[in-house]
Amino acid sequence: MKLLYDTNILIHIQDPKELSPNLQALLTIIREHGHQEFIHPASLKDIENDNNVERRRITISKLRGYPRLPSPPTPDDEFTSLVGIPVNSHDVSDNEILFSLKKNLVDFLITEDKGIGKKANLLNLDDRVFSIESALNYFTALYQRFSPNHSLLRKCYAHEIDITQPFFDSLKSDYGDANFKKWYNKCIKESRECYTYEMDDKVKAFLMLKEENEVIETHDPIPATKRVKITTLKVDFSGSKIGELFLKIAFQYCINNQIFEIYLTHFETEDDTLVHLIENFGFEKVGELAKNDELVYIKKFIPDTTELRSLEIARKYYPCFKDSESVNKFVIPILPEFHDILFPEYKRRQMKLTDYFEINIPGNAIKKAYLSSRFSSRLGLGDIILFYRSHDQKAITSLGIIDQEPIRTSNLDELKRIVGKRSVYSEEELKKWAEKSVFVIRFKHHLYLPNPLNLSYLIENDILKSAPQSITEINHEQYLTLKTGGKLDERFTVNKTKVC
Repeated sequence: MKLLYDTNILIHIQDPKELSPNLQALLTIIREHGHQEFIHPASLKDIENDNNVERRRITISKLRGYPRLPSPPTPDDEFTSLVGIPVNSHDVSDNEILFSLKKNLVDFLITEDKGIGKKANLLNLDDRVFSIESALNYFTALYQRFSPNHSLLRKCYAHEIDITQPFFDSLKSDYGDANFKKWYNKCIKESRECYTYEMDDKVKAFLMLKEENEVIETHDPIPATKRVKITTLKVDFSGSKIGELFLKIAFQYCINNQIFEIYLTHFETEDDTLVHLIENFGFEKVGELAKNDELVYIKKFIPDTTELRSLEIARKYYPCFKDSESVNKFVIPILPEFHDILFPEYKRRQMKLTDYFEINIPGNAIKKAYLSSRFSSRLGLGDIILFYRSHDQKAITSLGIIDQEPIRTSNLDELKRIVGKRSVYSEEELKKWAEKSVFVIRFKHHLYLPNPLNLSYLIENDILKSAPQSITEINHEQYLTLKTGGKLDERFTVNKTKVC
């Protein structure tokens, strides 16, 4: 963007006094993101009117460090008829500066001059004329990014990673050693961030994301839109579910920053574990890159139809889910210690020392399992389950969708097979479960309630009669009350009357 500073802003910047915090912050953002800063020749005329010769000489010498607008136009009669005939040299300068904005020589004007602000209103240019404070608010909102953090992962810049490690050899093989290094050097120059999981200072898992708004150059090009590209997702640590953890990070980044499409490119191999993983969460093959036939997989978060079944919505548009009246809803109590393992990113829990070095496989996974001694024949595929954290917080905190048919078993081998690494329980604990008939609920964790609902709220609003001791079904009206109180984002819910 091209930014034009009015005379009063230039004086603020070049004055030997300390800059205001807002101006310091604004200049930092402008320069960090490479915007072009200009001064108008009319501003130099203003400075030349300063009667203090020495101050005038010093100020003008400093302003020569700024590019001047080349050949700015002179205001025409139509412009003058709107803002009025100038009555002094200051008016003349203001008009010339505003006329350059109107003629789109620059994108924005930054000024503290209230007179210019009034004229900008007359010209319908007020949304392009900023004070220091409003400019700071605009550019802060434009560039502010909310990046997820995780206690197990190191979040760092590309230049902090040693790509000579064996971990990166397969990427060099896929793309060619020289091409990979060239691309990574570009990442370093752009100060890109990444996430790593490391053991003994060696990278075992790596994730890098990039925001884009450009055409994807497949054989049939895909139009530009705002999307996130997973530029790298690689895990050399099988059984850890860090791949699912990386997807959670990527999805959360998109949602946090109002981006509703994500994609990656990939050279597919036989029995490809990455393809199997991403297809489980709605990535679909859409073509091949024209330059090297690398496959392109895209995932969208916002469905364009309400007609799909609940399970299909939850798979294809995860974390979006269907919550129409036809979908059953249940509240499930869970002990705090098991809640901590299944839902480690829950912000209202007390972090433990082990969170920073022990791999929590069920916590990393999006697909999880809940075991219960109580059976409910009403539970089925696509149903919504809401977890009530008992004992300490006594609140509904999390929401999931049942993604496989619930099953009841007393066979240990079957239990181990269907639970896999989704469960919080050790093999010894699973053995104890199998000694009695156990009810297994396999689900995808979709989201945390932005506003967890405590027991008092649940009782006062007739959602529950008391603290749930077992799986408890609630009706649609109770769910709607819960949905409102929990501040669930409507964009990620699908019902009969709307598309999220």
